Amino acid sequence: MTDSLLSRRALLRYGAYGAGAAALAGTAASWDRLTGNDIPGRDDGSLVVATLGSAFSPDGIRTLLAGFRRLHPDIKVRINAVQAVDWPDFFAKILTQIAAGTAPDLVYVATEGVQLFARHLGVPLDRWVKRDAAELTEYFADVHPSLVESMMYEGSLYQLPIEFNAADMYLNTQVLQRAGAQLPADDWTRDDFTALLRQLKKANDSHFTPYFWTNRLWGGVVPWLFANGTDLLAESKAPGGSWLWDAFYPADRRQGRGGGFRWTTPRATSGRVEEAYDYLAELIQEGLCTRPEGGNGQNLIGVFSTGRVGVTPAGGFWAGGLHLAGMRADAFDVQYFPRWRTQRHQFGAAGYALLRTSKKQDAAWEFIKYSARLDTLAALFSTNQTTPARRSMLTAARYRESGPAHWRVFYDTLDKFPDTGPIPAPPQVAEVTQVLLKHTGTALASPHSVRPALRRMQGDLEQAMERDV
Repeated sequence: MTDSLLSRRALLRYGAYGAGAAALAGTAASWDRLTGNDIPGRDDGSLVVATLGSAFSPDGIRTLLAGFRRLHPDIKVRINAVQAVDWPDFFAKILTQIAAGTAPDLVYVATEGVQLFARHLGVPLDRWVKRDAAELTEYFADVHPSLVESMMYEGSLYQLPIEFNAADMYLNTQVLQRAGAQLPADDWTRDDFTALLRQLKKANDSHFTPYFWTNRLWGGVVPWLFANGTDLLAESKAPGGSWLWDAFYPADRRQGRGGGFRWTTPRATSGRVEEAYDYLAELIQEGLCTRPEGGNGQNLIGVFSTGRVGVTPAGGFWAGGLHLAGMRADAFDVQYFPRWRTQRHQFGAAGYALLRTSKKQDAAWEFIKYSARLDTLAALFSTNQTTPARRSMLTAARYRESGPAHWRVFYDTLDKFPDTGPIPAPPQVAEVTQVLLKHTGTALASPHSVRPALRRMQGDLEQAMERDV
């Protein structure tokens, strides 16, 4: 692997992001579409920005481009909205473009890909951040340091976070009322959660599911690992980063910060991981939750909004999704994830990564800065399809129409629980995710399969983490 391009062997390995190497092997028929060679004016000198197709609305994109053009009329920008099922599928397509030599200048990258891009493809933003420190002071004052730290790798900053979503608990208020239940307290426990599910089940018919969750890295089993004081991989902090923390954050907010997260030794067979899987297995056996399902959770909006599901983990993005689905603002609410040994939450964030192959790096930096401005994000995130990284954007007016009533939970998940952190996403995240999803499904297939499946997960994770990606 070179500094500028992924090798074809590496590309096939990252087929784990999408439908696998077999799917990538069949891309010849659509190669022009994947590489962007069929885009009119590809070589017109524009700054090319690749985004996940569903990340922003067409109106938001038009507003973004118009505003940037007014500020920088000399920089032509083209947005390449890549249609993908989810973040892994999106990354697979971007990696294909890079291997083909048609890399964009900027890529919108979520937590799942931050370290992968930083290690092999990205450019540290440190020199520009230091140069424009006075201009960025207002931005950092408005953004929680945990979000910034999640975008760092080995002491350098690779992205400015512009959005995030923490895994909180959504509750259907009509379902609660039908069961004579109240919205849980902020400090509710795992036992309170179990009791609530039993209460909801008792008040509904056999077609009702008290708790629904999706088998994925974000919002699947990992929030329960965090709540039980553990993680899938051993977690630590890289050294460095003081150049940023000392410049932009007061002492009390930069305490304990480092140069980014490190995820290393697999912990699938540790006692607390086993406890978390045992707990989910017990919920399944008692009929309190579903067996793990794959996918991105889109099908969940319908069953939740119609009252066939009572509780599910989701982030601020769901407020907009439920509103668009026709759910009234008072028909649902949100609460923190319940406490177990801890009440640590997980989150995923996103921002623009600058690729080393770009010949327009200074222009790209101007776009990154523009994308993090308050007025820019207000235009992009007008429908509550995510949680803005900027704290000042979360207001009663923003959530008055869509709900939920307890919208402050979204940012308070960071402010009130300072140990809340990103999902485990090392550079080997593609294989780690594939292993997690495969063995989670097996572990929860029957009451006696947890430990054998976790032993196999441990072995596969060890192999994945030993590979130098």
